Amino acid sequence: MRGPACMIGIASFAAAFALAAPAAFAEIACKLTPLGAAPVAAVRDGRTLALSDGRELRLAAIEAGEESRAALQALAGRQTLRLERLGPGEDRYGRIVAFAFAGDAKRSLQEALLEQGQARVSARVGNKACADGLLALERAARAGRKGLWADPNFAPLAAENLTRLSAERGRFVLVEGKVLSVRESGATIYVNFGRRWTRDFSATIARRLKGAFTAAGLEPKALEGRRVRIRGWLEQRAGPIVDVSAPEQIEFAE
Repeated sequence: MRGPACMIGIASFAAAFALAAPAAFAEIACKLTPLGAAPVAAVRDGRTLALSDGRELRLAAIEAGEESRAALQALAGRQTLRLERLGPGEDRYGRIVAFAFAGDAKRSLQEALLEQGQARVSARVGNKACADGLLALERAARAGRKGLWADPNFAPLAAENLTRLSAERGRFVLVEGKVLSVRESGATIYVNFGRRWTRDFSATIARRLKGAFTAAGLEPKALEGRRVRIRGWLEQRAGPIVDVSAPEQIEFAE
């Protein structure tokens, strides 16, 4: 995704995107709260923008890095953004956290980046209807190998590839594999992808959240034998592990 031809393609897409935008997820089921509007002063990285009033905007519900900066610049540079929030309006660093719409566009910058394959849905969106719409865009881009999905290093990691998982500690990841067992121990549910918990990859769910996962069609015990995709921040404990606190962090990969 580099070079002049790429930049022209991204710019053309941005212009068309602002005009098209059928069935925007915010219009259907993802209810957002208006936060006003502000012009963009600069693009910091693939998900962060400086606004002309001195505030900093962190695009909600997606993960994107420096490699996506050019795509965001083409979509948002010199634009006035309409801001709408889903949850709390600020993060702990005082940044605005919101969905952003360029000009009169009906679709958000988040949707545009996901559709281009320039971002991934974050671990916790905060609303199932919003998450479902965003995940659908991500899946389509991944299936079409669009944008960053054409790079094998951006693809979901294999749960059994412990060497690669070790190298990704502390980063946001997608991990895909077959669930071998689901066990409850104390206040935690362990979703195990290998037979040795001291070495193999696993995901954890707080037992108190079991009802919420079951209501979302993800009853933990029913995950056994299924091929799934886990998203979140990778930690190293006894083995590599991702804490799962929201149903949208688990997708069936079959």
